[in-house]
Amino acid sequence: MKALSLLGSTGSIGTQTLDIVAQYPDQFRIVGMAAGRNVALFSQQIRQFKPQIVALQDETLLADLKVAIADVQPQPIILAGQAGIVEVAKYGDAEVVVTGIVGCAGLLPTMAAIEANKDIALANKETLIAGGPVVLPLVKKHGVKLLPADSEHSAIFQCLQGVPDRGIRRILLTASGGSFRDMPIEELANVTVASALKHPNWSMGRKITIDSATLMNKGLEVIEAHYLFGMDYDHIDIVIHPQSIIHSLIELQDTSVLAQLGWADMRLPLLYALSYPDRLPTDWEPLDLVKAGNLTFREPDHVKYPCMGLAYAAGRAGGCLPAVLNAANEEAVALFLDEKIKFLDIPKLIEKTCDRFDSQNVKTPNLDDILEADAWGRRSVIELASSAVMC
Repeated sequence: MKALSLLGSTGSIGTQTLDIVAQYPDQFRIVGMAAGRNVALFSQQIRQFKPQIVALQDETLLADLKVAIADVQPQPIILAGQAGIVEVAKYGDAEVVVTGIVGCAGLLPTMAAIEANKDIALANKETLIAGGPVVLPLVKKHGVKLLPADSEHSAIFQCLQGVPDRGIRRILLTASGGSFRDMPIEELANVTVASALKHPNWSMGRKITIDSATLMNKGLEVIEAHYLFGMDYDHIDIVIHPQSIIHSLIELQDTSVLAQLGWADMRLPLLYALSYPDRLPTDWEPLDLVKAGNLTFREPDHVKYPCMGLAYAAGRAGGCLPAVLNAANEEAVALFLDEKIKFLDIPKLIEKTCDRFDSQNVKTPNLDDILEADAWGRRSVIELASSAVMC
């Protein structure tokens, strides 16, 4: 039985991970759990899975959590804040830590888990995008596994099994195209938050759904693929695949192309990350190619979706710029979700922030450099959004 800790248990990744644990009680057990501020759901999860340690990000709700689980026996260790989440990440005999925290907030807990010699099921792409230059050396130092748990990078990882060193030529990341893939560019200026959150294929959290609508999600995945698989940016491409059946592909040196297919269900990559290198049988609906129907592909529109180009540019620049890009995107998306800016302001704010930072980019950053760049990027977006520049 594999021992797990779960960061972000009440989010989309967290709830689906717990669905898997509940389905395979003889394979997995929960050691620790951390959540943001959803006390009602978190307390239900604690009651069901009986972790040894829990943490709530929002410290002001700690008393509410203690009341909600006062009758749970045995009582877990109950912590709060970022420090509490870090303690959950490195606690006890957990072999794998699932990082389902949204955004750069997952960086420090992930690093703590690695330093505690725990394998990582990485569902938090921002950890590598912002912190790749410090995370990868840490992974190597401690000899732990960094297993992708999102659909695209899991697909690539699965396709690579058995491929010899230097056998791969190119990575092809598939993108659904997001909420507005069939909308003319002229109509994007007035789209609403509600319409942006209506993803045609996937059920995801609010932030990642907006990233999918801007295609920044795919740009961020390009940077993540660079760090995970060691490919340079000239050999990582994006292709629009509206049906979301092919989750990504690799092209080998002899031009053979391998793909991983499945329904749009995040449980599959999560299960593979948790059970690797084994394959567990499931009772899930198998893929029926006849039912899936036509599989189509098209070039991404870089004019309609400038965030992809911004991500490629930041990735190629390296250093702290990916951290700035990621921070700027997180803040701009939050402003859009709060209806303080328009949809098309998101890439504008990100581009202006990256342009302002480029001259001070540190090429070989340490952790402090990355954290400072992240904070700077967030401040820059807030300043730009409140200034005449965005009026």
